[in-house]
Amino acid sequence: HVQLVESGGGSIQAGGSLRLACAVSGDTIGTRCVGWFRQAPGKGREGVASVYTGAGPTYYADSVKGRFTFSQDNAKNTLYLQMNSLKPEDTARYVCAADSCAEVQAGAPKHWGQGTQVTVS
Repeated sequence: HVQLVESGGGSIQAGGSLRLACAVSGDTIGTRCVGWFRQAPGKGREGVASVYTGAGPTYYADSVKGRFTFSQDNAKNTLYLQMNSLKPEDTARYVCAADSCAEVQAGAPKHWGQGTQVTVS
């Protein structure tokens, strides 16, 4: 059973940086796609970034391209989302999710974490 646990959210001023972590258990990263999604109050869920953890290209939404960077630590079975130059419009609950790349890119992965809140003021 795959479990994902996010951490690293918080409140920060515009222009600052945060690094979110997604710890994966019950599976080994390198065999799945993992994506970061976010949802702000009153808005739909948005795919932020996704990557095939077995080494593949990383996809970034246009809204975060150049500011957010995906990385992974295979030894810790953990993926990270480095978020720089944060803007108030980045305020949302960020959730990591895992499944096949087709499901992640379609926004319908089977395995979801609980999420971590990011608030930018």
